[in-house]
Amino acid sequence: MGNTVTRDDFEWVYTEQPHCSRRKMILAKHPEIKSLMGPDPQLKWVVTAMVLTQLLCCFLVKDLSWKWLFFWAYAFGGCINHSLTLAIHDISHNVPFGNKDALRNRLFGIFANLPIGVPYSISFKKYHVDHHRYLGGHGLDVDVPTTLEARLFSSPARKILWIILQPFFYALRPLVVNPKPLSRLEVLNAAVQLAFDAVIVWLWGPKPLVYLVAGSILCMGLHPISGHFIAEHYMYLTGIETYSYYGPLNYITFNVGYHMEHHDFPSIPGSRLPQVKKMAPEFYDNLPQHDSWTRVLWDFVFCDSLGPYSRVKRNFPLAKEE
Repeated sequence: MGNTVTRDDFEWVYTEQPHCSRRKMILAKHPEIKSLMGPDPQLKWVVTAMVLTQLLCCFLVKDLSWKWLFFWAYAFGGCINHSLTLAIHDISHNVPFGNKDALRNRLFGIFANLPIGVPYSISFKKYHVDHHRYLGGHGLDVDVPTTLEARLFSSPARKILWIILQPFFYALRPLVVNPKPLSRLEVLNAAVQLAFDAVIVWLWGPKPLVYLVAGSILCMGLHPISGHFIAEHYMYLTGIETYSYYGPLNYITFNVGYHMEHHDFPSIPGSRLPQVKKMAPEFYDNLPQHDSWTRVLWDFVFCDSLGPYSRVKRNFPLAKEE
Protein backbone atom coordinates (compact mmCIF):
# COMPACT_ATOMS: atom_id res chain seq x y z
CA MET A 1 0.00 0.00 0.00
CA GLY A 2 2.05 2.92 -1.28
CA ASN A 3 5.76 3.60 -1.15
CA THR A 4 7.96 3.86 1.91
CA VAL A 5 9.29 7.21 3.06
CA THR A 6 12.37 8.52 1.33
CA ARG A 7 14.06 9.84 4.50
CA ASP A 8 16.44 7.52 6.34
CA ASP A 9 17.39 9.81 9.23
CA PHE A 10 16.22 12.83 11.17
CA GLU A 11 17.13 16.36 10.07
CA TRP A 12 20.18 16.99 12.23
CA VAL A 13 21.05 20.65 12.81
CA TYR A 14 23.83 22.35 14.71
CA THR A 15 22.05 25.52 15.71
CA GLU A 16 20.22 26.43 18.89
CA GLN A 17 16.45 26.05 18.93
CA PRO A 18 15.03 29.20 17.30
CA HIS A 19 12.45 30.38 19.81
CA CYS A 20 14.76 32.01 22.37
CA SER A 21 16.28 34.34 19.77
CA ARG A 22 12.86 35.00 18.27
CA ARG A 23 11.51 35.93 21.70
CA LYS A 24 14.26 38.51 22.18
CA MET A 25 13.71 40.04 18.75
CA ILE A 26 9.94 40.21 19.13
CA LEU A 27 10.08 41.74 22.62
CA ALA A 28 12.65 44.29 21.48
CA LYS A 29 10.17 45.55 18.89
CA HIS A 30 6.93 44.82 20.78
CA PRO A 31 7.53 45.07 24.54
CA GLU A 32 3.77 45.40 25.03
CA ILE A 33 3.52 41.63 24.55
CA LYS A 34 4.74 41.26 28.13
CA SER A 35 1.32 42.49 29.25
CA LEU A 36 -0.15 39.20 28.01
CA MET A 37 1.95 37.11 30.38
CA GLY A 38 0.50 35.84 33.63
CA PRO A 39 -2.30 33.56 34.79
CA ASP A 40 -5.73 33.15 33.22
CA PRO A 41 -8.17 32.48 36.10
CA GLN A 42 -10.97 31.62 33.65
CA LEU A 43 -9.24 28.37 32.72
CA LYS A 44 -10.15 26.67 35.98
CA TRP A 45 -13.86 27.30 35.43
CA VAL A 46 -13.78 26.01 31.87
CA VAL A 47 -11.92 22.87 32.96
CA THR A 48 -14.30 22.30 35.89
CA ALA A 49 -17.28 22.50 33.51
CA MET A 50 -15.62 19.95 31.21
CA VAL A 51 -14.94 17.53 34.07
CA LEU A 52 -18.52 17.82 35.29
CA THR A 53 -19.81 17.28 31.75
CA GLN A 54 -17.89 14.03 31.53
CA LEU A 55 -19.25 12.95 34.91
CA LEU A 56 -22.78 13.52 33.62
CA CYS A 57 -21.92 11.53 30.51
CA CYS A 58 -20.71 8.65 32.68
CA PHE A 59 -24.20 8.44 34.14
CA LEU A 60 -25.85 8.72 30.72
CA VAL A 61 -23.79 5.98 29.01
CA LYS A 62 -24.07 3.35 31.75
CA ASP A 63 -26.92 1.55 29.97
CA LEU A 64 -25.88 2.13 26.35
CA SER A 65 -25.06 -0.74 24.03
CA TRP A 66 -21.35 -1.19 23.38
CA LYS A 67 -21.77 0.00 19.78
CA TRP A 68 -23.24 3.34 20.81
CA LEU A 69 -20.88 3.67 23.76
CA PHE A 70 -17.86 3.55 21.44
CA PHE A 71 -19.57 5.87 18.97
CA TRP A 72 -20.13 8.55 21.60
CA ALA A 73 -16.66 7.96 23.07
CA TYR A 74 -15.15 8.82 19.67
CA ALA A 75 -17.59 11.53 18.57
CA PHE A 76 -18.04 13.41 21.85
CA GLY A 77 -16.38 12.18 25.03
CA GLY A 78 -13.01 11.68 23.42
CA CYS A 79 -13.11 15.22 22.05
CA ILE A 80 -13.61 16.54 25.58
CA ASN A 81 -10.85 14.32 26.94
CA HIS A 82 -8.42 15.37 24.21
CA SER A 83 -9.30 18.96 24.99
CA LEU A 84 -8.61 18.25 28.66
CA THR A 85 -5.13 16.98 27.78
CA LEU A 86 -4.54 20.36 26.16
CA ALA A 87 -5.94 22.10 29.22
CA ILE A 88 -3.39 20.08 31.21
CA HIS A 89 -0.79 21.44 28.81
CA ASP A 90 -1.81 24.98 29.82
CA ILE A 91 -1.93 23.94 33.47
CA SER A 92 1.65 22.63 33.17
CA HIS A 93 2.59 26.23 32.33
CA ASN A 94 0.91 27.37 35.58
CA VAL A 95 -1.87 29.20 33.77
CA PRO A 96 -4.72 28.76 36.32
CA PHE A 97 -2.98 30.05 39.46
CA GLY A 98 0.28 31.59 38.24
CA ASN A 99 3.93 30.70 38.76
CA LYS A 100 3.86 31.58 42.46
CA ASP A 101 1.42 28.78 43.29
CA ALA A 102 2.93 25.77 41.52
CA LEU A 103 1.43 23.20 43.89
CA ARG A 104 -2.14 24.39 43.33
CA ASN A 105 -1.53 24.13 39.59
CA ARG A 106 -0.25 20.56 39.96
CA LEU A 107 -3.25 19.57 42.09
CA PHE A 108 -5.63 21.19 39.64
CA GLY A 109 -3.94 19.25 36.87
CA ILE A 110 -4.72 16.04 38.75
CA PHE A 111 -8.37 17.15 38.92
CA ALA A 112 -8.42 17.90 35.18
CA ASN A 113 -6.92 14.46 34.59
CA LEU A 114 -9.90 12.58 36.11
CA PRO A 115 -12.04 12.03 32.98
CA ILE A 116 -9.02 10.90 30.94
CA GLY A 117 -9.07 7.67 32.92
CA VAL A 118 -5.31 7.13 33.26
CA PRO A 119 -2.78 9.22 35.24
CA TYR A 120 -1.10 11.71 32.94
CA SER A 121 -0.90 15.26 34.24
CA ILE A 122 2.15 15.20 36.53
CA SER A 123 4.29 13.11 34.20
CA PHE A 124 3.40 15.39 31.30
CA LYS A 125 4.59 18.41 33.25
CA LYS A 126 7.88 16.70 34.10
CA TYR A 127 8.73 16.08 30.45
CA HIS A 128 7.11 19.10 28.83
CA VAL A 129 9.67 21.41 30.43
CA ASP A 130 12.37 19.62 28.44
CA HIS A 131 10.35 19.93 25.22
CA HIS A 132 10.50 23.71 25.49
CA ARG A 133 14.02 24.01 26.83
CA TYR A 134 15.60 21.39 24.54
CA LEU A 135 13.36 21.39 21.48
CA GLY A 136 14.42 18.48 19.30
CA GLY A 137 17.15 17.58 21.78
CA HIS A 138 18.51 14.08 21.30
CA GLY A 139 17.80 12.05 24.43
CA LEU A 140 15.95 14.97 26.00
CA ASP A 141 12.85 15.90 23.98
CA VAL A 142 10.55 12.87 24.21
CA ASP A 143 8.15 14.43 21.69
CA VAL A 144 10.54 13.23 18.96
CA PRO A 145 9.97 9.64 17.78
CA THR A 146 12.63 7.03 18.38
CA THR A 147 14.75 5.67 15.53
CA LEU A 148 12.94 2.34 15.89
CA GLU A 149 9.58 4.03 15.35
CA ALA A 150 10.88 5.87 12.30
CA ARG A 151 12.26 2.68 10.74
CA LEU A 152 9.21 0.53 11.45
CA PHE A 153 6.42 2.95 10.48
CA SER A 154 7.57 4.00 7.03
CA SER A 155 4.77 2.99 4.64
CA PRO A 156 1.27 4.52 4.43
CA ALA A 157 -0.35 1.52 6.15
CA ARG A 158 2.25 1.52 8.90
CA LYS A 159 2.00 5.28 9.36
CA ILE A 160 -1.76 4.92 9.87
CA LEU A 161 -1.05 2.29 12.53
CA TRP A 162 1.52 4.60 14.12
CA ILE A 163 -1.05 7.42 14.31
CA ILE A 164 -3.61 5.07 15.87
CA LEU A 165 -1.04 4.01 18.46
CA GLN A 166 0.08 7.56 19.30
CA PRO A 167 -1.30 7.48 22.88
CA PHE A 168 0.83 4.42 23.65
CA PHE A 169 3.98 5.85 22.09
CA TYR A 170 3.57 9.11 24.02
CA ALA A 171 3.13 7.12 27.23
CA LEU A 172 6.02 4.69 26.72
CA ARG A 173 8.58 6.77 24.79
CA PRO A 174 9.76 8.79 27.83
CA LEU A 175 10.60 5.56 29.65
CA VAL A 176 12.95 4.62 26.81
CA VAL A 177 14.35 7.97 25.69
CA ASN A 178 14.73 9.89 28.93
CA PRO A 179 13.65 7.91 32.03
CA LYS A 180 13.28 9.96 35.21
CA PRO A 181 12.65 8.97 38.82
CA LEU A 182 9.05 8.65 39.92
CA SER A 183 7.96 11.64 42.00
CA ARG A 184 5.56 11.78 44.94
CA LEU A 185 3.15 13.86 42.91
CA GLU A 186 3.10 11.20 40.21
CA VAL A 187 2.21 8.62 42.85
CA LEU A 188 -0.54 10.95 44.10
CA ASN A 189 -1.78 11.44 40.52
CA ALA A 190 -1.98 7.66 40.04
CA ALA A 191 -3.66 7.05 43.40
CA VAL A 192 -6.32 9.73 42.88
CA GLN A 193 -6.97 8.51 39.34
CA LEU A 194 -7.34 4.88 40.38
CA ALA A 195 -9.67 5.88 43.22
CA PHE A 196 -11.81 7.94 40.83
CA ASP A 197 -11.97 5.07 38.33
CA ALA A 198 -12.97 2.66 41.10
CA VAL A 199 -15.77 4.97 42.27
CA ILE A 200 -17.08 5.30 38.71
CA VAL A 201 -17.22 1.50 38.33
CA TRP A 202 -18.79 1.11 41.79
CA LEU A 203 -21.50 3.67 41.03
CA TRP A 204 -22.40 2.84 37.44
CA GLY A 205 -20.53 -0.29 36.34
CA PRO A 206 -17.67 -0.71 33.85
CA LYS A 207 -19.22 0.97 30.81
CA PRO A 208 -18.63 4.58 31.95
CA LEU A 209 -14.96 3.83 32.60
CA VAL A 210 -14.63 2.20 29.18
CA TYR A 211 -16.30 5.31 27.70
CA LEU A 212 -13.69 7.56 29.33
CA VAL A 213 -10.59 5.52 28.55
CA ALA A 214 -11.69 4.51 25.06
CA GLY A 215 -12.48 8.14 24.24
CA SER A 216 -9.03 9.22 25.37
CA ILE A 217 -7.28 6.55 23.30
CA LEU A 218 -9.43 6.94 20.18
CA CYS A 219 -9.30 10.72 20.02
CA MET A 220 -5.56 10.88 20.59
CA GLY A 221 -5.12 8.48 17.68
CA LEU A 222 -6.74 8.64 14.25
CA HIS A 223 -8.97 11.66 14.80
CA PRO A 224 -9.00 15.18 13.28
CA ILE A 225 -8.04 16.81 16.57
CA SER A 226 -4.97 14.60 16.89
CA GLY A 227 -3.58 16.21 13.75
CA HIS A 228 -2.04 18.80 16.03
CA PHE A 229 0.50 16.24 17.28
CA ILE A 230 2.02 16.11 13.80
CA ALA A 231 1.23 19.67 12.71
CA GLU A 232 3.21 21.27 15.53
CA HIS A 233 6.77 20.10 14.83
CA TYR A 234 6.95 17.65 11.92
CA MET A 235 9.05 19.05 9.12
CA TYR A 236 6.74 19.71 6.18
CA LEU A 237 9.32 22.15 4.83
CA THR A 238 13.04 21.48 5.19
CA GLY A 239 14.51 23.09 8.29
CA ILE A 240 11.19 24.50 9.59
CA GLU A 241 10.49 22.81 12.91
CA THR A 242 7.48 24.64 14.38
CA TYR A 243 4.20 25.47 12.63
CA SER A 244 0.99 27.19 13.61
CA TYR A 245 -2.59 26.41 12.65
CA TYR A 246 -5.21 29.18 12.84
CA GLY A 247 -8.36 27.22 12.04
CA PRO A 248 -11.61 26.67 13.99
CA LEU A 249 -10.42 23.65 16.00
CA ASN A 250 -8.48 26.10 18.15
CA TYR A 251 -11.78 26.96 19.81
CA ILE A 252 -11.96 23.50 21.41
CA THR A 253 -8.21 22.96 21.95
CA PHE A 254 -7.20 26.01 24.00
CA ASN A 255 -5.49 27.57 20.96
CA VAL A 256 -2.81 24.89 20.80
CA GLY A 257 -2.73 25.58 17.05
CA TYR A 258 -0.94 28.87 17.78
CA HIS A 259 2.15 26.80 18.29
CA MET A 260 4.83 29.10 16.97
CA GLU A 261 3.43 31.79 19.25
CA HIS A 262 3.35 29.34 22.17
CA HIS A 263 6.98 28.32 21.81
CA ASP A 264 8.01 31.94 21.40
CA PHE A 265 6.12 32.85 24.59
CA PRO A 266 5.36 29.78 26.74
CA SER A 267 4.39 31.99 29.68
CA ILE A 268 1.43 33.47 27.79
CA PRO A 269 -1.84 31.51 28.29
CA GLY A 270 -3.38 29.84 25.28
CA SER A 271 -6.39 32.15 25.50
CA ARG A 272 -4.14 35.15 24.72
CA LEU A 273 -1.96 33.66 21.99
CA PRO A 274 -4.09 35.15 19.16
CA GLN A 275 -3.21 38.57 20.57
CA VAL A 276 0.48 37.80 20.17
CA LYS A 277 -0.04 37.33 16.44
CA LYS A 278 -2.06 40.55 16.25
CA MET A 279 0.56 42.56 18.15
CA ALA A 280 3.50 41.27 16.10
CA PRO A 281 2.06 40.30 12.70
CA GLU A 282 5.34 40.80 10.85
CA PHE A 283 6.84 37.91 12.85
CA TYR A 284 4.03 35.44 12.06
CA ASP A 285 1.95 36.28 9.01
CA ASN A 286 4.53 35.16 6.47
CA LEU A 287 5.61 31.95 8.21
CA PRO A 288 4.60 28.53 6.84
CA GLN A 289 1.40 27.40 8.53
CA HIS A 290 -1.17 24.62 8.35
CA ASP A 291 -4.78 25.30 7.43
CA SER A 292 -6.23 21.85 8.24
CA TRP A 293 -5.25 19.21 10.78
CA THR A 294 -7.11 16.60 8.72
CA ARG A 295 -4.99 17.55 5.71
CA VAL A 296 -1.92 17.29 7.92
CA LEU A 297 -2.79 13.67 8.71
CA TRP A 298 -3.56 12.85 5.08
CA ASP A 299 -0.31 14.32 3.79
CA PHE A 300 1.70 12.66 6.56
CA VAL A 301 0.33 9.24 5.63
CA PHE A 302 0.49 9.45 1.85
CA CYS A 303 3.46 11.74 1.16
CA ASP A 304 6.68 9.76 0.64
CA SER A 305 8.81 12.55 2.08
CA LEU A 306 6.96 12.57 5.42
CA GLY A 307 7.17 10.13 8.31
CA PRO A 308 8.43 9.79 11.88
CA TYR A 309 11.92 10.76 10.62
CA SER A 310 10.54 14.19 9.62
CA ARG A 311 11.77 15.93 12.74
CA VAL A 312 14.60 18.37 13.40
CA LYS A 313 17.04 17.03 15.98
CA ARG A 314 20.02 18.59 17.71
CA ASN A 315 22.50 17.57 20.36
CA PHE A 316 22.64 19.38 23.69
CA PRO A 317 25.53 19.02 26.15
CA LEU A 318 23.15 17.46 28.69
CA ALA A 319 22.00 14.72 26.32
CA LYS A 320 22.89 11.24 27.46
CA GLU A 321 25.20 9.12 25.38
CA GLU A 322 23.57 6.06 23.81
